[in-house]
Amino acid sequence: MAYILGIETSCDETAAAVVGSGEHVLSNVVASQIATHKPYGGVVPELASREHLRNILPVVRSALAEAGQTYRSLDALAVTQGPGLAGALLVGISFAKALSFALDKPLIAVNHLEGHIHAVLLEQLQAGHRDISFPVLALVVSGGHTHLYLAERREQGWSYETIGHTRDDAAGEAFDKVAKLLGFGYPGGPVIDTLAPLGDAAAVKFPIAQLKHR
Repeated sequence: MAYILGIETSCDETAAAVVGSGEHVLSNVVASQIATHKPYGGVVPELASREHLRNILPVVRSALAEAGQTYRSLDALAVTQGPGLAGALLVGISFAKALSFALDKPLIAVNHLEGHIHAVLLEQLQAGHRDISFPVLALVVSGGHTHLYLAERREQGWSYETIGHTRDDAAGEAFDKVAKLLGFGYPGGPVIDTLAPLGDAAAVKFPIAQLKHR
């Protein structure tokens, strides 16, 4: 079995995971920064970077220990290269590059949005669903992005076609901004999510979404 250590520091969570043979998640360790950013009502990039510096080594060590692996038993490393906060990304990339050089192991740069898509595909594999037909239509809804992609598996990797995306704020940003205006604190998204079913869906008439490019 080939083992890959994945490292993620694109925003406000330091995460590391060990995956075996491309489909077996042997560990998944995440260090949250909610307590750090809560007093400011949102993520402060400089503080996020400093927290990543503090957390990355213990998080990686925990991921390896939980998976029963060592640095030397790894076959490759993978790290988020973007998109994300520049300073936060720099911590993960620098750490992964140093490990790759010291261990003489291959380093794989991962697009954070592509990672969202493959996380779902990985869950499907783990659930025993191996009959996925391609191409697949992938909706990526996160804090900073709301995109619709057509993902196709190729002989030498994957290809992605952008079908559509929001023109201004992503869905996650809208959640956070509305929560802040209503005084729900940070993170306010879960509060909005809890209260939404209790509201009147017809109270505000929204415009029809743009279906064609101008």
